[in-house]
Amino acid sequence: MLTLPNILTLSRIITVPLLAAFLWWPEWRLGYGIAFAIYCLMGITDYFDGYLARAQGTVSKLGVFLDPIADKIMIAAVLLILAGRHVITDLHLIPALVILVREIAVSGLREFLGGIQVSLPVSRLAKWKTTLQLIALGGLILAGALPDFLWLWQAALLAFWIAAALTLITGWDYLRVGLRHMDT
Repeated sequence: MLTLPNILTLSRIITVPLLAAFLWWPEWRLGYGIAFAIYCLMGITDYFDGYLARAQGTVSKLGVFLDPIADKIMIAAVLLILAGRHVITDLHLIPALVILVREIAVSGLREFLGGIQVSLPVSRLAKWKTTLQLIALGGLILAGALPDFLWLWQAALLAFWIAAALTLITGWDYLRVGLRHMDT
């Protein structure tokens, strides 16, 4: 069912290659500025697709399915491009890896639990984790557009590490819940 909220969600998925294209050249400040604007627009559509679906009473199975996938695709694409183009390097690859592994593991856990009719609701801490991830990645992108603002880079990296810590905590929480429903 193609409602406005679902179209907004699909637009985020379709926009990921455009975002990645502007992030491809780390030395191109304008490209990173445009990427930051696209990234912010994607974040705004993420907010409004859920808000509109609830406000209009048009929450759909398609939207519930696509929304977290759109978030994960966007986050994974940004992480991979920033790591691949050496914007995120050295020890800072650790939080990137933690975030990617957790996203894949929790998605697999949700799929497994869904097959046995057990839901794994999103916790409040997981919502904070996602918000901080999005802010940290946005900060890293913006720091590429404004490299003279070293404090921006440092603040984004700090948020990135904190998001990774929250990622570990929420991942562990979900795993503990999931293990209760697995045969040993």
